[in-house]
This record gives sequence, C-alpha cells and structure tokens, in this order.
Amino acid sequence: MKHRASVPMAYAYPHIILFFLSLFSFISSSSSNPNTITLPLSPLFTNHPSSPLHPFQSLKLAASASLTRANHLKYSNKTNLNDPSNVTTEVHSKSYGGYSIDLQFGTPTQTSSFVLDTGSSLVWFPCSSRYTCSSCSFLNIDPTTIPKFMPKNSTSSKIVGCSNPKCRWIFGSNVESRCNGCNPETQNCTLDCPPYIIQYGLGSTEGLLLSENLNFPGKVVPDFLVGCSLLSIRQPSGIAGFGRGLESLPSQMGLKRFSYCLVSHKFDDSPENSDLILQIASSGDGKTSGLSYTPFQKNPEVNPVFKEYYYVSLKKIMVGGKRVKIPIGLLEPGSDGNGGTIVDSGSTFTFMERPVFELVAQEFEKQMGNSTRVKDVETLSGLSPCFTVDNSGHIDLPQLTFGFRGGAKMVLPVANYFSFVNSDNVVCLTIISDGGVVVPARGSGPAIILGNYQQQNFYVEYDLENERFGFGPRSCNKST
Repeated sequence: MKHRASVPMAYAYPHIILFFLSLFSFISSSSSNPNTITLPLSPLFTNHPSSPLHPFQSLKLAASASLTRANHLKYSNKTNLNDPSNVTTEVHSKSYGGYSIDLQFGTPTQTSSFVLDTGSSLVWFPCSSRYTCSSCSFLNIDPTTIPKFMPKNSTSSKIVGCSNPKCRWIFGSNVESRCNGCNPETQNCTLDCPPYIIQYGLGSTEGLLLSENLNFPGKVVPDFLVGCSLLSIRQPSGIAGFGRGLESLPSQMGLKRFSYCLVSHKFDDSPENSDLILQIASSGDGKTSGLSYTPFQKNPEVNPVFKEYYYVSLKKIMVGGKRVKIPIGLLEPGSDGNGGTIVDSGSTFTFMERPVFELVAQEFEKQMGNSTRVKDVETLSGLSPCFTVDNSGHIDLPQLTFGFRGGAKMVLPVANYFSFVNSDNVVCLTIISDGGVVVPARGSGPAIILGNYQQQNFYVEYDLENERFGFGPRSCNKST
C-alpha cells in the first residue's frame, strides 16, 4: 500500500541539548474531574521571529541534535501522593523540535516552563538570579530574560540535606561518604546534598536539590524534589523528567497513567497546544477507547540509566506492506542491554541503529524506484534517503507501519516520516542513524528510539499501573 502525499516544507530547528559542564559552587538564600490534572503542552517558545539559518542548515542541526540525543540515551552513565486527583496541562510544541509544559512551584507560586522528557527523570528549572545559560544565542535568546525560579521568594523552599533519603535517589545509598565533613556513621548530618550534574546529549546542567511545593489547581504536592540549576548550556528552559526513576514527576506524584497528544511540528513556535493528562486515581484495567496497547518490556539491569526508559517490544517494521527482515537481536534487548526499542518524547527524529536503518532505507529506495535519489540534499540536510518530487508536487510514498507485541500497529501518517525540503522539490526520510561523521556506529544501548516527530497526532498513553503503552491516531489540534 502506498500513500499519495503532498506535504509543505518544514524548516526544522534542532532539539535543545546541553553541553557538558564542570562543577561549580552554589550560593543560595536561605480541574472538574477530581481524578485527573490537565496541563497545556506546547512547542517550546524561543523568542526568535524567524529562522536565522538556511533551511538545509536547520534540518542538519535537527538531525544532528536528534543523533546526539540518541547517543546520550544509548551510552550515557548515571552521574548523578496519595490525594486521588487528576491533572491536565497544556503541551506546546517548539521551533527546535521539543514540547513544553508550564508547572507552578513554591509559596507563593512561581511558573516555570519545562521540556517534556520521558527519557530522563529529574525535574529541574533555571534557578535564582545567578542562573547562567551559555550559548543560548543560537536561539536568539538573551540569557538575562530567561524566567528563573527564586527560592528566596518562596516560604516552602528548602535545600535537601545529605541525609535526606531523596538525596539517595540521585547519588545512591552511599551519598553520605560524598558529603565533605559528614560522618556516615551518624544520623545527624546537617550538610547539604552534593551538587548534581545531569548530562543531556552534548552536555549537562548543574545545581542543588530543593524540596518544594508543586502546585496544581485544587492540589498541592508537598516536598517535591526539584533541581535548582544555576548553570547550563543551550538549555533556556528546565526539563520535566517523566522517566521511570524515583525522582521523576510520575514517580513522585504516584501517577497511575499519563498521556499526551502532540500537535504537528511546524518548527515555528506556533501558539497551538494540546493537553498533558496526569491521572493519579486507579482506574483498574480499563483501556482508553480508540487506543491499541502493547506491554512495557522489562528494563535491562546492566546500566542504571536504562532503568529510566520506557521499553516496548517492536516486533516488525513494514514498508509499503512488506516486512523488513530485521535480526531479532536488534529488536529485543539482550542481557548486555544492547538492542530493543524505547519511547522518548525528548528526541525529535526517531533513531535506528545503522543495521536497522539501512534495511528500512533500502526498502524505501527499492519501492520508490521511479524517484531519483538527491545526494547533495542528503549532505546538506543531514537526512537520507531524499528523493525528487514531480512537477505536480505529489509523490507516491510507501506506508510505514510499526508492529508491536500484542498486535498493536502504529500506522504512521506520511507527514510523520517524510518531510519536503528545497521548495517542495525533494522529500527526505525523517529517521536518523549513527555511523556517520557526527556519531560513529557503536552498536550498544537501545537499537531504536521512537521520537516525538513520529508521535505527532497520536494520542499516547503511558499506563504505569498496568505496565503498558497505548496509542491511537487523533487530531491533536484543539481547534479541529
């Protein structure tokens, strides 16, 4: 089966990633349904009126950023309530390929913007007047205008102590030995939890851990562990970690489920948004109407970071109705943690390890034999394969389908895996791989990372209570 498609060109911006930072010294002043919380989810606002980059440069940055993000998720090392109500918030898509939510912390409340990230766990925000965001100029952002949380203005803000059990969520059970002057044999350690360093792809952010109130309409989550960052690079917003770690927002709130619907990427900071729904009360084994489900897989034990990810069992990939013959060792994680598929809202383009990608790309090229490969656009955009479009502006594109354990099938709209570039004369596959100049192939960690570009206009549910992942096609634009 093939789709007839005509998709407008998208000028892609890179997903925000951080550069690695060294340790620093921190100086501080001491909804109608009671079962859900709904929050706005939007593309992340970056203040720039238009792209300063040529579209090819923008695409290449987006592809490179997605690849670097994949490299971090695959190879990184970890360095570092009972109220039955639900919450809904808006989700905003952003020009560089991410999605953000607004959360309120403190007493009185202060609002901060966070990138929604299911591939990490710590929740952190830019903190105090000392916060520094280096290299934010690539987004046309003046670092001095970045909203910052001010602990000194909140009566509920407390620095987490070294003996606080939540300090161990980040640093492990022997954290007291890392606190200078703190005797691990005593229970009266009054020193602060050590500064954290959290790495994201190309870099990291640093700060101290706070205990704060997380506020929703009609609900307060007290003593929420949140990172107070003073230094980061290329990360103007904080990050809301929705991974599986103890420090994540779902874990700290005791969520039974959370779900979102991502509006289409336009890479233009559109004001359109959708909803992020946080469900705290149990709903038993009830399934959401219109969704297909696949169980979460057991996380590999070999790497602590892998325990934070949402593994799903991708059983097959279909191109134009034909199954791509991918070795089972790549589709299923082994005892060494290599292989398998994770879902990551923080990645823009889906990543496939080189052996998987080549099989998929070759099948596309085979089925599009009447279209010409455009190698110069591939070099300029960082995406491949790319094909010419006829004068009518239409092209026959094979259907891409992901088949999961349990029979769930994600039939992707063509706009979720192909993008038109070069004034609609060329179309490129928006799936990236390693083995190039930026990141050599290393063959470890998850083999496939399902990014947010491929999740556009799907209602996606993380059913934590029943250990399953649900999805179904849906228009995420509230106006439609």
